Amino acid sequence: MTDAFTLPIQVVESGPFSAWLVEDHSVPVVSVSWSWPGGASTDAPGREGTAAMAAAMLTEGAGDLRSLAFADALRDSAIGLSFSAGRDTFEGSFRCLADALPETLRLARLAMTAPRMDADALERVRARAIAGARTQLETPRGQAGRAFWASAFPDHPAGRPATGTAESLAAIPPEALRASLDAQLRGGGLLIGVAGAIRPARLAALMADLFGALPAGAPATPPPLPRFTAFGRQVVTVPGPQSQIVFGQPGIAPQDPDWEVAQVVLRVLGGGGFSSRLMEAVRVQRGLTYGIGVGLDTLFGGGVVTGGFATENGRVAEALEVTRSVWSDLAQSGPTDAELEEAVAYLTGSLPLQFTDSRRIAGTLLAMRRNDRPIGWLAGRNDRLRAITRTDAVRFAGSLLKPDSLAVTVAGQPVGL
Repeated sequence: MTDAFTLPIQVVESGPFSAWLVEDHSVPVVSVSWSWPGGASTDAPGREGTAAMAAAMLTEGAGDLRSLAFADALRDSAIGLSFSAGRDTFEGSFRCLADALPETLRLARLAMTAPRMDADALERVRARAIAGARTQLETPRGQAGRAFWASAFPDHPAGRPATGTAESLAAIPPEALRASLDAQLRGGGLLIGVAGAIRPARLAALMADLFGALPAGAPATPPPLPRFTAFGRQVVTVPGPQSQIVFGQPGIAPQDPDWEVAQVVLRVLGGGGFSSRLMEAVRVQRGLTYGIGVGLDTLFGGGVVTGGFATENGRVAEALEVTRSVWSDLAQSGPTDAELEEAVAYLTGSLPLQFTDSRRIAGTLLAMRRNDRPIGWLAGRNDRLRAITRTDAVRFAGSLLKPDSLAVTVAGQPVGL
């Protein structure tokens, strides 16, 4: 069976820079996404959130444009420009009308080469970041997630909150932000994905214009993901009628040859909404939670299977017992023929939905490059999925899913744990 959906990817090079391009002139819009290794992995202990704050400051004024003037310039040309720091990457992106490319390049280049770091803008960004950290980390969900990752990777950047805590954000001095940007914004280490109304020759000139003034060299390579610490079960006491549960175990790296088999097995386990085994057993049959899901989190070149749900304090123990039982059953027997067919049908049929606009296409191209995918990886994806047999799925479920290694963090006041 051959799919009608294709994504024609071109490789465009300009000196030291290389981009993957999906050219489409049906709408006069251009989206560019780029990234470097680094991000929050470069934050010093006690100053978590430095890279995230530094990224936020890049659009708070540059050159002779203070924050408001910079924002007005973006708005006047309908430009979307943003920077962000992930756990192991630092990213930039813009989307604009094709006619606005010269102004977009000017402002994006100015942001990366001459950020102002005005004191009033910095304190506004700091206050916003602290408020966001409290919202994310001080809820039961946030506390469960923070404790889970800290215990799973206690001596690695993966175990620290990428956006920082209220305490760490308050302690970051302006010079630390500048040092972070100096180490991060380099001419080397760049990965670039582009989609929209731009021809290869124009893109080659764009890369030289946008990145050519950055200092030579590449950011430091983040440390690889270490072995997952199977810490068992822990409780973080949070007053309230419900508990939030986060659970997980070692996963697989994006380059693993069983990547597609993993997508099928995890969809059956907890990624398929009401069609997943966990949703059926924990919510539909027993009413223990409103929703439960599982996914594969990729970071630092590795992977972690994670999931979560919330339930009443008095039902936590039962919900965890059911979850572990479902985990064990799938590990022992694998998906049924019907489950395999449904998962493959969903994963193949939903592929075109990832490419509905230029921004999503550029982002997907960038993700493919970060995961070291070959340029033809997408073209063969559906055939690889359809080639998966139940024997393959049973074998992989048995090797991946380890109920005895399932680590659990409960934030709340669970009864009986």
